[in-house]
Amino acid sequence: IATELTIALLAIVGNFLVCLAVTRNKKLRTVTNYFLVSLAVADTLVGLVAIPCAVLTDLGRPHHDLPLCLVLLSLLMVLTQSSILSLLAVAAERYMAILLPFQYQRVMSPRNAQLALLVTWGLGAISGSVPLMDWKRQPANSDYCIFTCVVDMHNMVYFNFFCCLVVPLVAMFVIYGHIFVTVRRQLRRIAVARGAAKDAGGVASGGSETRKATSLFLVLFLFMACWMPIHIINCVLLFCPRCDVPMSLTLAAILLSHVNSALNPILYAYRMRSFRYALIG
Repeated sequence: IATELTIALLAIVGNFLVCLAVTRNKKLRTVTNYFLVSLAVADTLVGLVAIPCAVLTDLGRPHHDLPLCLVLLSLLMVLTQSSILSLLAVAAERYMAILLPFQYQRVMSPRNAQLALLVTWGLGAISGSVPLMDWKRQPANSDYCIFTCVVDMHNMVYFNFFCCLVVPLVAMFVIYGHIFVTVRRQLRRIAVARGAAKDAGGVASGGSETRKATSLFLVLFLFMACWMPIHIINCVLLFCPRCDVPMSLTLAAILLSHVNSALNPILYAYRMRSFRYALIG
C-alpha cells in the first residue's frame, strides 16, 4: 500500500508540473501540448482516483455495497483506458507533425485538437465501462469488492485486453516504427548528399531527430512493459483456471501498470527542453 501511495504521489506531482508548465508559458500552448496535457490529466487522475480505488479493492472494500464497488471499479477502468487512448493520440499527433507537416498544419487546428480530445475521453469512458456491464457475476454471498468477483474475465480478456490494449499497442508500434524508419532514411540521404563533415547543422538536426525517434521507441517499450504483465495474468486466469497465480505476482503486475502514469511525465515532458525551461523560469 505504501508503494502504491508513493507512485500515486509521484504521478500527481509530475503530471501537475506538466500542466503547470503549459499554463505558465504561452509558447507551450500548442496543439502538440494539448495532447500532452490530456495525457497528464489522465495520469493525474490515475494518481488521485484510480490508485486509491485499487488500494481499496485490494483491501476488499467497500463491504456490503455492490453499487459503490461498481463505481470504484468503473472509475479505475475508465481512467486507465483514457490514459492508454491519450498515449495513442499523442503517437498519432506526432506522426502527423513529423511525417506529414503540411497536412498537419491544415488538419490539426486547435478546434480539431479539442474535438479529438473529447473523442479520446468519450471512448475511454465507454471502453472502460463495458466490462462492468456483466457485473452479475459476483456471487450472492460475496461481501467484498474483489475485482475478479465483480468483472467477468471473458470481457476483461477479449474486450479490455485484445480490443482496448492490443489494438492501440499494435497501432503505436506501427506509428513509431514508421517514424523511426523514415527519419533514418532521411538522415542517410542528408549524409550522402551533403556529407556529415561539411554540414554541421545537418548533423545537429539529424542527431536531434534520431534522439526523438529513440525516445518514441522507449515510450512504446515501457508502455508494453508496464501493461502487458497484468493482462497476461488475466489471460492465464481465464484460459488456465487450474493454474496457480500467486497473489504477490498479481499485485506486482498491478503496481507496474500504475508506474506507467508516473513515468509518462519523464518520457513526454521532462525530456523536452521547452518544458524544463518553463518550469525553471
